[in-house]
Amino acid sequence: MRIILYIVWALFVVAAAFAMVHAIRKTRRQEQLMASWPKVQATVTGSVAGWTSGGGGSSRSRRFFPTYQFTDPRGTLFMGKSEISTAAVPAPGSLIEVAYNPGDPNESLQVSSAPRTTLGCLVPFFAVFAVALFWFISVFPLG
Repeated sequence: MRIILYIVWALFVVAAAFAMVHAIRKTRRQEQLMASWPKVQATVTGSVAGWTSGGGGSSRSRRFFPTYQFTDPRGTLFMGKSEISTAAVPAPGSLIEVAYNPGDPNESLQVSSAPRTTLGCLVPFFAVFAVALFWFISVFPLG
């Protein structure tokens, strides 16, 4: 029976590692793109509501993804939606910094350190959680 618990643990660790590697690569790719893109102040026009997954035993909570508009140097108006959520409804008219692709200004991303900070906290958390779970399996009494 214990071997089944170790197999489930290993599958969890592999899945968590795969998800974190994917998230780290996506974040790095976006940071590299944004490094060479022009940055402008965008005006928040509203938000799109969503929900957290409620994972890890936490309750689901409502999150808001700002929608915004900005103009390029030629004065053309472009719109976008942030991938970075907030707990509070963003105030329409407030300013956020975005980077946009000069070749296709319809492609824009909100400039923020939040994704990097979140990943920096999640990696050690999952490492400690995996070790604790491994220890728990080894001391779990099996009838």
